[in-house]
Amino acid sequence: MKKANAFMQIGEVAQRTETSIDTIRFYEKSGLIPKPERTDSGYRKYTEETIRRVQFIKRSQELGFSLKEIADLLSLRVDPKTTCRDVKKRSEVKIYDIEKKIRTLQKIKRALSRVAATCKGKGPTSECPILEVLEGNEKK
Repeated sequence: MKKANAFMQIGEVAQRTETSIDTIRFYEKSGLIPKPERTDSGYRKYTEETIRRVQFIKRSQELGFSLKEIADLLSLRVDPKTTCRDVKKRSEVKIYDIEKKIRTLQKIKRALSRVAATCKGKGPTSECPILEVLEGNEKK
């Protein structure tokens, strides 16, 4: 078991957070995780806070937040003027965006279902009604 103030190398952070080393480097370059101290030989020295931060990022992504939105959430977390209401508002905006995407996807599904229903699945592709619609050559 590691001591509370023990440092980790990037491979251990990647393993413990189930991400890739490249992802850790990307988060660092993007400012989502702070740049770690380095050893005299140049190795990055990560802390448990990095693990918590990467886990926060991953959970936020699973809930549909973009990396920019996650950066905003992280900044809210450290701003002493921020309240839970501010965080809740961001979550409600995200819920609205998700509902809007669902409506758009349902509209796309209905349109594609109508097009797919016109195809009998037989004959050459030159006479495929789906391809004709996609090319803008549907028969009226």
